[in-house]
Parts: sequence; structure tokens; C-alpha cells
Amino acid sequence: MPLEKWQAKKFEDIKHIDEYGHEYWLARELQEILGYAQWRRFCDAIDRAMVSCKLNEQDPQYHFAGIGKMVDMPMGKRFDNDARGFADTGKTPQKEIPDYRLTRFACYLIVMNGDPRKEPIAHGQVYFAVKTRQQEVQELFERLDEDSKRLYARGDIKQKNMLLYEAAKRSGISTTYEYAKFTDKGYMGLYNGMTAQDIADKKGLSDNQEILDYMGSAELVANLFRITQTEELLKKENVTDKNTAGKMHYQVGREVRGAIERIGGTMPEELPTPEISIPELQREQIKTIKGKKKKEKINEPII
Repeated sequence: MPLEKWQAKKFEDIKHIDEYGHEYWLARELQEILGYAQWRRFCDAIDRAMVSCKLNEQDPQYHFAGIGKMVDMPMGKRFDNDARGFADTGKTPQKEIPDYRLTRFACYLIVMNGDPRKEPIAHGQVYFAVKTRQQEVQELFERLDEDSKRLYARGDIKQKNMLLYEAAKRSGISTTYEYAKFTDKGYMGLYNGMTAQDIADKKGLSDNQEILDYMGSAELVANLFRITQTEELLKKENVTDKNTAGKMHYQVGREVRGAIERIGGTMPEELPTPEISIPELQREQIKTIKGKKKKEKINEPII
């Protein structure tokens, strides 16, 4: 059975139906079929999906309902004087762990915000027919405010950069230093010779601040186009030489810069640096979403 069909079957196998006939999925079960070994890592994708849900003008509380789940812990032990050793107490302690009740739309958003290098995630994106929503997403993007556009574009860049990294590895780039040089080639093409360090210096950033987190939506979209087109070109040309890969990245950057110039746009190095970083915006969004959820729980009547 082809993997994408197997993956779709697995996804439908863990679907639940409540007493009202509504379908739902449990995050802990979805975590397993999407290939996440750690709940903490999976929660990162869930948090990003919640932000995407809000940007899609949907209610995260409805699509990501927080629930507790009781699990059995190892059986308790006590010291038995007669047996002169430890013996089972006969009781199986339980512990409550966090979980989410997810709608199909929530599952879609988690897959879209997952690690595309994971085979189940990649096939999950095919299963959800991502391309059928491209026009809808574009129309939504145009309605967003600047901060929301930044969040949306930065989320796309995180995913596409993972794919670019894999394409670079197939091109013979194997060390962190080589990948940094490869990345600089793309920036140099797009920013008229400026390296990542040059861009960071111009923006007044410290060493631990990521330049992509301090870009406005227009600058992010330009870099997103650079990343996606380079990844596609490296795959199409089946590049296996790291020097050729670097030259292609530079050339794509130049082409994107040329397109901006032809339409009369502002060159990326001249665009303003936002005062608030992307991580700060995301934390604010998550705090709002989860804070609202906590407040609603507190206000629930006791019956």
C-alpha cells in the first residue's frame, strides 16, 4: 500500500465520534502517527497551529479543546516485613496528563505547522490537499494586519528553510560552516552583496537574534520566494556540488531583487526593522489564546 494511502488510513483510524455525531481526534494519538517522539516537540507544532487558527479567523478554543487524560503509572511498591523486601501494593496509581480534542481543521493546521522533513508530515500535507487552499490563503493574507502577516510569512519560512536545508545536504553541503556560506550566497544576491552578518549589523541585532525574526512582511515574503525557488531549482537540476548550489542560491537572490526593482518596490535592505520580534508576537498570541481558555475555565459554573 502506498505510504500516503497508509497514512490517510492511520489518520482515519484514530478518529473518534462523540455522542452528537461530531468527529474529533486526540492530540496524543495524532502525535504518534505524525512521528513525534516527544510531546514537548509536538506541543511546539500545536502552539504554531493555534496561532495559524487565529490568523485564519477561527476560534482556537473550539478547534483545540484542552482536556486531561488519566494514564496508569507503574504499580506502587511497599516494604513487606514478612517477605523482607518490597512488594506491589496492589494499586495502580494514575496521573493526569494534558491532551487536546482536535477538529479536522486543527489536525490540518498541525500538519501544516509540523516538520516537513518527517515523512508522515509530508504525506499528511498531501492528504489534506494543501494546494486546493492556496488561493484562499492568499486572500486571507491580504486581509491580515502587518503583525499577522509577519507571523504567517515567518511560519512558512520555517518550513521552507527545512526543505532548503535538505536540498543543500543533497548538494554536498555537510557542515554548519558550509551551510552558513550557502545561506550567505542567497542573502548576498537579494541584498546586493550583504551577508547575514551585514544585515544583522544594519538592523542593530545581537549575535543571538535571528535576522528573519526582525523583518517586516514585505522583506519576509521576498526571502520566502528566494528560499522556495532555490529549493525547487536544486531539486529540479539535481545539484550534487556545493559550489554550484551556492552559485544557484546567489542567482535566485539576484533574480528576486531584480523583480522587486522592476515593479518599483523598496529594496530589502532599505525596509524598516520592526520594533517587536516574531517570537515576541507569537508569545503574545499564545498568551492571549491560552489565557482566554484559562479564564473561561475559571468562569465555568459549578454544577
